[in-house]
Amino acid sequence: MRPLVALAVVLAALAGPVGPAAAQSAPKAAPSSEFARFVAALRPEAEARGVSRATFDAAFAGVTGPDPDILARTKRQGEFGRPVWEYLVGAVSAGRIARGQARGKALAATLSAIEARYRVPAPVLLAFWGVESDFGASGGSVPTIRALATLAQARHRGDLFRGELLAALQILQRGDITPDRMKGSWAGAMGQVQFLPSTFLKHAVDFDGDGHRDIWRSDADALASIAAYLADLGWKPELSWGYAVTLPDGFDLTRYAGDLSDFARRGVRRLDGGALPASGAASLFLPGGLGAPAFLITENFEVIRAYNTSDSYALAVGHLADRLAGGPALAAPWPSAAARLDSAGLRALQEGLKAEGLYAGDVDGRAGPKLRESVRRYQIRENLPADGYATPALLARLTGRP
Repeated sequence: MRPLVALAVVLAALAGPVGPAAAQSAPKAAPSSEFARFVAALRPEAEARGVSRATFDAAFAGVTGPDPDILARTKRQGEFGRPVWEYLVGAVSAGRIARGQARGKALAATLSAIEARYRVPAPVLLAFWGVESDFGASGGSVPTIRALATLAQARHRGDLFRGELLAALQILQRGDITPDRMKGSWAGAMGQVQFLPSTFLKHAVDFDGDGHRDIWRSDADALASIAAYLADLGWKPELSWGYAVTLPDGFDLTRYAGDLSDFARRGVRRLDGGALPASGAASLFLPGGLGAPAFLITENFEVIRAYNTSDSYALAVGHLADRLAGGPALAAPWPSAAARLDSAGLRALQEGLKAEGLYAGDVDGRAGPKLRESVRRYQIRENLPADGYATPALLARLTGRP
């Protein structure tokens, strides 16, 4: 897995909206003496990265032990624990659309300059900003050093958060932010754009020219940092993220990937009434199965997923961008709660498909492109509609259990 994608997986699994608490117990907080030894052992590593003693001491002032609330939250799921339609209700609400359009008008000149430099459309930047922090209104209030020190000392996700903690200290050393203002989510994602510190070091920019890369209080820096990151991830300016579409009756779902021109010839139509581009690779995405809202997604959808690997997140960003640009709401109904698998069901499905030689991904109870592709292969083999949507009926058929 690429390093950037690995970080995106962590953000998707940890830093998203809170899902149902898991039954497992959270890691126990270490005694303060253990934590003190952890901090002491960290100092030479920080010094090797150019962090001064004064910066280190200022960063850890008042951080005397792990935060038990953060440890408890490591067992919650975020975007992966909710069906996409429930996630969209909050992420693409009427209020958020109105706020985003108002912010877009107020920042029109800044957005135009950012778009000219990085070639990422303003509605896309606003959509990321809206989903991450409600346009800067809720960038997180957890002190980043406290959060990362807690996760690193507990070795949550191995050594990942130790590296992020060291990166956060480097940011403080460079003077982009002070310890008291370095805040974000409980998982260490910072500011209006929810960057992990290593992502900040590589991709954050000082767009307003004040000498600081301030993703906490500068709207210009926050939006430009999103744009720079997307450009570095491979955003293709000539492509949309995708299109909400309608399918003709009898559409052949086995041919779910191809050129946009081929989809147009086969009767696929954009929901907003516009014409599909004359060329470009795309694939059909049916996150709620056949009969629910349908989408043609492009390479830029995968760029969004590199920012955060949750399908729900990527779809929310794309659809919010469309709505901010004046596009229509989704019209088709979503499936009922009874027609979806929970995490345990998805895990059982992954195990069953793996036993059939159809799935090679992790058995983690999460929906995503690998599982969707495996479900489609099974559906094609069984002469079922190949929509890639995992249902209780599909699991029962696969396992032979009612």
